[in-house]
Amino acid sequence: MPSDTEKPSPELMLAFYRRLYPFKSVFKWLNHEHTPSRLFTHREISFTLQNDVYMRYNSFTTADEFKKQTCALNPTRFEIGPVYTARPRDKKTVRPGAFTPVQRELVFDIDMTDYDGIRTCCSGADICKRCWGFIGVAVRVLDGAIRQQFGYKHLLWVYSGRRGIHLWISDREAMVLTDDQRRSLVNFLMVIQGGKEMHKKVNVRPMVKGRPSVLPPSIQQALDQLVGPFGDLVLQDQDCFRREEGWKELLKLIPDSKIVANLEKKWASSEDRPSDDKWSDLRDAISAAYSPDDRAPMKRAIEDIVLQYTYPRIDAEVSKHRNHLLKAPFCVHPKTGRICVPLDPERIDEFDPDLVPTVGQLLGELDAATSEPTEGEHSDWEKTSLKPYVDMLEKHALGLMSVVRKDRITSDMTW
Repeated sequence: MPSDTEKPSPELMLAFYRRLYPFKSVFKWLNHEHTPSRLFTHREISFTLQNDVYMRYNSFTTADEFKKQTCALNPTRFEIGPVYTARPRDKKTVRPGAFTPVQRELVFDIDMTDYDGIRTCCSGADICKRCWGFIGVAVRVLDGAIRQQFGYKHLLWVYSGRRGIHLWISDREAMVLTDDQRRSLVNFLMVIQGGKEMHKKVNVRPMVKGRPSVLPPSIQQALDQLVGPFGDLVLQDQDCFRREEGWKELLKLIPDSKIVANLEKKWASSEDRPSDDKWSDLRDAISAAYSPDDRAPMKRAIEDIVLQYTYPRIDAEVSKHRNHLLKAPFCVHPKTGRICVPLDPERIDEFDPDLVPTVGQLLGELDAATSEPTEGEHSDWEKTSLKPYVDMLEKHALGLMSVVRKDRITSDMTW
């Protein structure tokens, strides 16, 4: 990935906001209508300026006003918050009890650093096409679970610009969820819990007569999706158990001390056996030590291992509160210069973070396309590699606007 030296200059940022940032598309996505509604006029936009000054509680009436102020401030990035009972810019004139968040997209954040304990190709802020595989698996599982378990349809996945991905859910039923409801929903989806000091991070089985029982149906469904990726990603591509630190972590999840001791001895004496072979050793050891009727505890352990290494690692705190701020789509990441572009979950495995356009690249493409800026940002971004990503947001926004239009027609007919 690009180094910090590719931080875009203020001049590049200003040119990007003036000529390329899709303010009108973002407005339609947040507003759900062509004409301004409270979903936009009462929405908080926070700016981070070039000197790291943080400006909260900004709000705007139109997309043009939003663009004008953004160009005047020339921020390094801006974040989107909730819809309040009053306009955020009027916050100081409203009594405190009358200024509360009432609506907000249900958002999720998956960060690659949460996979540092298992990925072998990169660490920290670095990310590559290989470890993006963990994000790809997480997107497929979470996207399917949210659509099937909760019935939400309007999901927008956005690359964070460096090492993660954000999900914005704009269904009306999701927008009005309270903090308690958001917390319950996130807890329902959470499987991986606990910090670095906790070896076993999967404890999702209900207890029956003092013993853990089968997985809940929703998690069993996810597990069925994850068996294949566990073999392809964990065992083969990442080869998580080849090195000593990797296979020792695996053995900490096996609830049979004799099997653990035997495998530890075997693996310590063979320096360079791949993860596939070690996984086969484990399965063979279980088969030799237990009859088919007695393998239930070990079967649960194997299932939990697959979940621990492949199930989405969600930053729960981002999702639980309506007033949480999240970086807006199409912002420029201040360290890499890459654009926070929407992604198609159906093609998530094709995505390569190294190929995401940068602000400098886009402006170069625009200069090559025409020597004279054209009127309006729409025709400008169409001339660059930003176009398919803006088209994706436009399609998403049109879906939301279609719902509002149908609801209005239904309401008129009822009247």
